[in-house]
Amino acid sequence: MKTTAFLGDGEYPFALPFPLVEELQRKTGVGIGALFERVRTLSFSIGDVSETIRLGLIGGGMEPAAAFQLVETYVKQRPLAETLPVALSILEVVWFGAPADKPSGDQTGEADHG
Repeated sequence: MKTTAFLGDGEYPFALPFPLVEELQRKTGVGIGALFERVRTLSFSIGDVSETIRLGLIGGGMEPAAAFQLVETYVKQRPLAETLPVALSILEVVWFGAPADKPSGDQTGEADHG
């Protein structure tokens, strides 16, 4: 499940497959539910935002060194108003799935017997 967001100098794909969710939990010291709640309610730490974005970039296909450099340049040096929405969108995909992954309308396979 991926999402795309603008970060610093362009649009990038982000994803957090479960092995990277586990790494994010290790890096932030909390479970994914608590992390999502902290970010969602603006009770986050800087590391919550920067690690979510860094690992999201790696999960989206970027090499770890390039993801680290992008975070150093465009997350740690920019206002949180620019980067917090990116972190939140990454976590929302983990929590709710990507918009393309969600069924639209009635997908039960049953015909409308109106």
